[in-house]
Amino acid sequence: MFGSRQKQKLQVAGIDQDELVDPSVLADPDSCFLEFNGVRVHHKVCDAGQPNASQEGIDSLSHSHQSKRTNFPMVLLHGFGASVFSWDRAMKPLAKISCSKVLAFDRPAFGLTSRPNPVDNRALNPYSTTFSVLATLHFIDSLAADKAVLVGHSAGCVVAVEAYFEAPERVAALILVAPAIVASFTSRKVNQSAGKSQTDKRNPESSSSPCKKWNVFGKILSILSNFAKQVAQILTGIVKGMGEMLNSLYRKALASFLRSAIGLVLMRMVISKFGTAAVRNSWYDPKQVTEHVLQGYTKPLRVKGWDRALVEHTVAMLTESKLGSKPPLSQRLSEIACPVLIVTGDKDRLVPAWNSERLSRAITGSCYEVIKNSGHLPHEERVEEFVSIVDMFFQKVFGEVQEPHLQVVS
Repeated sequence: MFGSRQKQKLQVAGIDQDELVDPSVLADPDSCFLEFNGVRVHHKVCDAGQPNASQEGIDSLSHSHQSKRTNFPMVLLHGFGASVFSWDRAMKPLAKISCSKVLAFDRPAFGLTSRPNPVDNRALNPYSTTFSVLATLHFIDSLAADKAVLVGHSAGCVVAVEAYFEAPERVAALILVAPAIVASFTSRKVNQSAGKSQTDKRNPESSSSPCKKWNVFGKILSILSNFAKQVAQILTGIVKGMGEMLNSLYRKALASFLRSAIGLVLMRMVISKFGTAAVRNSWYDPKQVTEHVLQGYTKPLRVKGWDRALVEHTVAMLTESKLGSKPPLSQRLSEIACPVLIVTGDKDRLVPAWNSERLSRAITGSCYEVIKNSGHLPHEERVEEFVSIVDMFFQKVFGEVQEPHLQVVS
């Protein structure tokens, strides 16, 4: 009786987990794969002259700017939980206005890029931001270009900006869409004038000390004060070191838990419960999220090892955030010298528009645009408006502008 009972199939977001396959099996006709540091990176390239089945009639952009070529290809970087699919409808129009090639690739742990085992003691963790940064620069090389325009969405903006800092001479411009970069609240330039009067040497008249003993006593106090300061600095260093050690231990414990069988089960449960809901929540109007869109976002859940790769990506983010070799990204934004466009949806529930606006103020001279009635995915939800804004930005930066509509933030 009990033996005849059928085993219940495990599903995550409607995807049968007993029938997982290699990424190449799920490839589209226009899919390409490139080997980089032992990882098969899935990507797509769109040229202005190539037909695109998913164009859906987005040809309303004027041809009047075709002669004003940017001469720079574009590399598109998706956000967390997304893939090349999220750029599907925008690639052809972007190739058209740039008169150049547009390339989008799946970062490791997402899309159809292979899911390598990071326990191979590789010098470069495939799930790290550093890997994605170097892969981005490698793809610029593959396009035979000296420079490229980097377009990042959400967490992909972190990769785009870090790629700029890694090789600023390779980046013609940055376009940050709903950037998941926390802008600092304080614009700290607190230059305290060290001239807070250094105890003036008193002249004999102002010196009310009747006896030289007080001078000796003052020197002793000064020595003791300096000694106390040094002790305080040492104690502060010890406490800080202990805090960092405890923080490191906490991160390691969390990483071990995430990698455990329970951690994997929890990851599957979270994706199953909130995966498709998160996609709908990313749109201003969830009713516009078609079955085609949901299938595009859940397709990578059919890839072998998708859950473990997602855990490794999370662990890599935890590990990277503790490395203090560089200041936080929010503190380096003012150093960006290339043209920057920031685009956000006014109804973004994941990365609020006010953060993007603050980010634009942190990057001097950047252009800032808000797309009305759009959520976290303006490049999907409002394709024509998004491409039109990018077109105007290109005119402003790479050609003559007749009617500058972009808001330049100083």
